[in-house]
Amino acid sequence: MNIAIIIILFIVTLFLAVTLHELGHFITAKRAGVKVEEFGIGLPPRLFGIKRGETIYSVNAIPVGAFVKTPGENDPTVPRSLASKGPWTRLLVYAAGPLANIFLAFILLSAFFMLPTSVVAGNGVMVHSVVEGSPAEEAGIKAGDVILEVNSESVHKWGDMQSMVNSSEEGEEIILLLQRDGNRNVALRLTPRFDPELQRQTIGVLLCWNMVSQVEEGSPAYGAGISPGDTILSINEQPIYNNESMSRALNSVKEGEGILLVLLRGEETVSTSLIQGPDLTHRSLGFELHWVDNAHIEQRQLPTWKAIYLGGSYIVNMPALIIDAIPLIKESPDKALVGPIGAGQLTVEFVESFGLSNILFMAGIISLGIALFNFFPIPPLDGGGMLVALIEGVRHGKRLSPRAVRLAYVIGTTLLITLMVLVTFSDILRLIRGGSFL
Repeated sequence: MNIAIIIILFIVTLFLAVTLHELGHFITAKRAGVKVEEFGIGLPPRLFGIKRGETIYSVNAIPVGAFVKTPGENDPTVPRSLASKGPWTRLLVYAAGPLANIFLAFILLSAFFMLPTSVVAGNGVMVHSVVEGSPAEEAGIKAGDVILEVNSESVHKWGDMQSMVNSSEEGEEIILLLQRDGNRNVALRLTPRFDPELQRQTIGVLLCWNMVSQVEEGSPAYGAGISPGDTILSINEQPIYNNESMSRALNSVKEGEGILLVLLRGEETVSTSLIQGPDLTHRSLGFELHWVDNAHIEQRQLPTWKAIYLGGSYIVNMPALIIDAIPLIKESPDKALVGPIGAGQLTVEFVESFGLSNILFMAGIISLGIALFNFFPIPPLDGGGMLVALIEGVRHGKRLSPRAVRLAYVIGTTLLITLMVLVTFSDILRLIRGGSFL
């Protein structure tokens, strides 16, 4: 995927999210009787504008978001200013921007979940590794086993396995039918355990579609450090899930071109390079693979109602996900707190890794992030204005001291500018050092 295209799409996404945010403020302010002097696309200097009624609709030179200009925003003595309105009206106008971003995120995430996706399916799923002390280890499941059935229901995809295990009641025993050593079927009983981190029932296995069974000593594979038990995830960024995909990836390697393999080893991904020979097959490279039978790509598309449900549930659960991620945020704040530069880098890495369709997902997350950030009760963010309006609403319209409000805005603005400088510096430093998110 061309990085320039991803960056352009990211800029368009950011522009759309910020513009819709301001459009939310604009529409709500107009309906509340607030005088809007100008609604601008982009930031000044102005390129051109058209006046309709009392409002100038302008297009500006700097293509970064949009703005809404109202008279005397913090001066209640100015007629038809936002500050002259009641507290609940002001709270609604301030909230309209973030809510517009939440609505956009809902549309984008729902559209993402509606897209057809390619998934690998086969006659069962292979166990790559077993977690120590897990129900799977206690039951005797081994790396290389192929899980064919769960409670007499056939397993074809990783998602099948997850949903079947998770559908069991807490403490309920399930029966797994396994294929072991390529031809022998084994039935095992085990009881899944609830994982509080994943918030679902698990048995403690990592799944795959192939496993290296043998490596010839002195071969290119041996020299590259490939060993039995490894899983080949990709070759030159092409996913590997069956013999045909392996051959297709190797046949696409041009003479003199390097071969980059990404392996799954234990619970880690490892990259290694191979020196190609004249007869380019995995056997000539010196390793043998054990595959899941009939592994192939299937197109899957969720029903519209389920895609909409997933889009909505993702938004509803986002605050809880952020709270759960606080320990990770403390551990790596440079990756958790990012500005436009960091968000752009993350978008490029995510789309390069998972495909162009994921730009919709990232666009939804960016819009949701803008909404959540603006809800922080710090002036001059929307949340700060909402907090002031809420306090005055509880006080039955009694205004806060103008001096206190100005002081809060000065302190808040200083904190935000400091935060943006630190975050931008961190984002640039990460790029200079070659750091990544994924």
